[in-house]
Amino acid sequence: MATRSSALARPTAFVADAEADARFTARKNRLMWRRRLLPLAAAILLIALWQFTVVFFEIRPFIAPSPLAVAYTLVDRFGILMQNLLPTAIEAFLGFLIGNFAAIALATAFVHNKTVEEAFFPIVVLINTIPVVAKAPILVLLMGNGIEPKVAIAALICFFPTLVNMTRGLTAVNPQALELMRVLSASDREIFWKLRVYNSLPYLFSALKIAASTSVIGAIVAEWIGTTTGIGALIIEATYKFDSPMLYATVFVGASFSVAFFFLITVIERLVVKWEPQAVH
Repeated sequence: MATRSSALARPTAFVADAEADARFTARKNRLMWRRRLLPLAAAILLIALWQFTVVFFEIRPFIAPSPLAVAYTLVDRFGILMQNLLPTAIEAFLGFLIGNFAAIALATAFVHNKTVEEAFFPIVVLINTIPVVAKAPILVLLMGNGIEPKVAIAALICFFPTLVNMTRGLTAVNPQALELMRVLSASDREIFWKLRVYNSLPYLFSALKIAASTSVIGAIVAEWIGTTTGIGALIIEATYKFDSPMLYATVFVGASFSVAFFFLITVIERLVVKWEPQAVH
């Protein structure tokens, strides 16, 4: 009788589990759509408020254009905007690669040699405290008026956050895991690649997502000094001409590229970091 009762109870348990899973999936889907729709609804509300303010207070177009005027400019001058986005995108991407590669290499040196870290980390901090608008003219004088100073500025602005996060990730390993590797007679190279690098990936991608946005900012700021192409140059030109619809459209294009770059790094992170990382402090 006990065996028969257990057999009868199992289907009921399976049904309950299936219903719980269905409720959990439905709730997860609702939360996912809520996270997607709420920002969209907030953006639409802000745009509507912007349009109402411009029309109700009769704000002149050269002071603040309406969203419709900006949208018309985006469509009408799309070709010019894309032509100027291309050099900025190239500068930001090259700066992103160079700055992060240099930061990872230096963080690796810091982990392997504390003397190097103690000697050079204060210098890195000092260089990072110099404003970007002060670095740009110096680099233009040193490198000329080509793409090189723009890439250098984008690289510098990416460098420090990645260096700090990568150093933290390489050093903040689990002491028990580190002791286990040593007990197993692992070499320093094996500890680095199989433990430290593995542990540092969540820290690294946190920095890379920041760098994806700041590299675009660095490239745009660098273009304010001595160039005729790029999003930064287009912003300066629109400002001097009091062409506010073009100014807003250019800012929108630059910001959209920055967001797209950020989400690209997020997608790569999801493909690479497939485990549940520990909280990054």
